[in-house]
Amino acid sequence: MIAPNRLSGERQRLIILNWFLIAACCVSLVFVAQFYSQYYISFRPAHLFGAVALLTSFALVSLFFAFASDSFGYIVSFYSYLMIAGYLWLNHFSELVYDHRLAALSATTSAIAFALPALFICSPVRRVYTLSSSALNLLLTLILLIGLATVLIGATYSFRVISIEDIYKYRSDLNFPTILNYVIGVTSNALLPFAFACFVARRDIWRAGAVLFLLMLFYPITLSKLALFTPSWLAAIFVLSRFLNFKLSVTLTLLLPISAGIFLVMLSQWNLLPYELTIPFFGLVNFRMIAVPSLAMEYYNSFFATHPVTHFCQIRLLKSLVSCPYQEQLADVIYNAFGIGGQFNASLFATEGIASVGVLFAPITAFAAGLVIALGNRLSAGLPPQFILISSAVLAQALLNVPLSTVLLTHGASFLFLLWYITPRELGLEASKPLSMASP
Repeated sequence: MIAPNRLSGERQRLIILNWFLIAACCVSLVFVAQFYSQYYISFRPAHLFGAVALLTSFALVSLFFAFASDSFGYIVSFYSYLMIAGYLWLNHFSELVYDHRLAALSATTSAIAFALPALFICSPVRRVYTLSSSALNLLLTLILLIGLATVLIGATYSFRVISIEDIYKYRSDLNFPTILNYVIGVTSNALLPFAFACFVARRDIWRAGAVLFLLMLFYPITLSKLALFTPSWLAAIFVLSRFLNFKLSVTLTLLLPISAGIFLVMLSQWNLLPYELTIPFFGLVNFRMIAVPSLAMEYYNSFFATHPVTHFCQIRLLKSLVSCPYQEQLADVIYNAFGIGGQFNASLFATEGIASVGVLFAPITAFAAGLVIALGNRLSAGLPPQFILISSAVLAQALLNVPLSTVLLTHGASFLFLLWYITPRELGLEASKPLSMASP
């Protein structure tokens, strides 16, 4: 049993580390404004004090994470928390025209409304069916075969090994059958990460490696940044969770790459590294992975301040049943409005929130989304935290860039919830014990 003073010490370390993460995010956004000003990102030193005061106040929300349980909701809430912190920073310096104070208040309230159920509703549901060990083995083999078949079929439609800078030249030409689009999304985002988590928990390194190899092959097929990022993301999270506890691993999945990007840019500005060597990493991680989800909230707030909200008509199942002011996908609507590079998909806070009901009612939809995430907590209750972290790692990232409805239906979150529910709790899934945050 952990002593109270030791537990308190671990919480204090986690809180301080999370505050360092907020500071690193803000520093990163200063550099983002320097390199990507064409995306309507600005920074004015004269307004720095107000931004620091605002983010210092919002950092108090991180206290929730020190007292929450290890769960799927913890991961999603923490990533969303950093995204909204980034938005509050961008909002403070924004030159786009909308009610910035109201939008900032709505974003803060939405973060809290989402986190409360997602963090603290974790009670297990009664399970009426559980896979046997042999059935789980068979299921994992089936997932590998599905992954292989999906790659082979997808490659017959498109297979290009190109740099990340060139993906938009070719991605608009992709034309997969609808059913194949669904299978690719479910397999790459849910099924294969689940299988990878099972294999590493069972120390079946060869089949875990086979999963990563299959995931690597999805990038030349889909030309998706998430697909390119997925194998290294899963491997990095496995390494972190192998040696550190759940909460520290979650924090470091963001703090380490953000800090690395800042360090590389500073080396470039000190003329210790050429710009051409530093900007690819900074662009992929600090801009695309960290800044863009926050920036999407900027665009959506600006656009829907002067345009009608969707009332959820962007969801494909509803679009044919109700009238909709927009016939294109929201990502294309935002692209056409701002002339930015590529489609601009966005998280549930921007789509099911700002775009669907407006800033006043966005916290209500955020709370409802938190309840959905809480269902994932309940269905995965009893599984090792490291297993939950690894198996949901891709979906947690997707939720920063894709609406919740899309993640549930086409990215496989509903399948992963079901797999968690039927996965045995004691059959070889015990992950290695992580090292404590506290010194012995």
